[in-house]
Amino acid sequence: MLFLNKLLPVFVLPVGWVALLILFAMWKKKRWPLVAALVVLYLSSIPLVGSRLIGWVESRNPAVPVAQVEPADAVVVLGGILGPRVEGSSVPNFLDTSERFDAGVILLQAGKARTLVFTGARMSWRDTAATEGDELKRIAETRGVPAERILVTRQVGNTADEAAAVAALMKSHGWRRIILVTTGWHMARAAHQFQRAGVDCTLFPVDFRHDPARAVIAIDFLPRGEAWQQTETALRECYGRLFYRLFR
Repeated sequence: MLFLNKLLPVFVLPVGWVALLILFAMWKKKRWPLVAALVVLYLSSIPLVGSRLIGWVESRNPAVPVAQVEPADAVVVLGGILGPRVEGSSVPNFLDTSERFDAGVILLQAGKARTLVFTGARMSWRDTAATEGDELKRIAETRGVPAERILVTRQVGNTADEAAAVAALMKSHGWRRIILVTTGWHMARAAHQFQRAGVDCTLFPVDFRHDPARAVIAIDFLPRGEAWQQTETALRECYGRLFYRLFR
């Protein structure tokens, strides 16, 4: 299962395709696999492809105005928000998924729920029992959220763990429904996990990467690292959905 979940994706993503094609070319002494590897490398690294792939994944769950969100028992913000702690800095080191945190606080302050929940993801760069959720709770308190309105789940390692931990909280607190906050491209897979765990949730995707109104321009045909990352992210999400549907 570990192989299917963590290692196999490497071989179904562009970096794996390119590596396998190069190895095949060296083994068979053929030129066409090298050409194919270059084509995969080029297509996977241009914004024309990367942006549209991530946009297709995001399109499953479009943005929702805060005013249209029905009230629930709690707002649940999924992890993966903080980077390594910077010694000597008093400013939180947010990753590019910081909109998850902002959305959680905004929904709470808009009266959409009584409780704000952060998940207990381990912070691998810190040799302590503290989790990312504990740190986010501290930051939320500095933004004016009362400590008694914030909960942190038990330790979790992935989205499935987060769903199970939130389901346990719902049972212990008698909650009926939550508002689930995560990045747009991650929402479909996260929603599937929470539904499997028996959690009734309203979806509130944030942090969208694709702009459908943007016209195609010449630079969209030039390779960029950001586009490569978007391509791999979109394909990894598709693989993740397939994996959880087949094996979970």
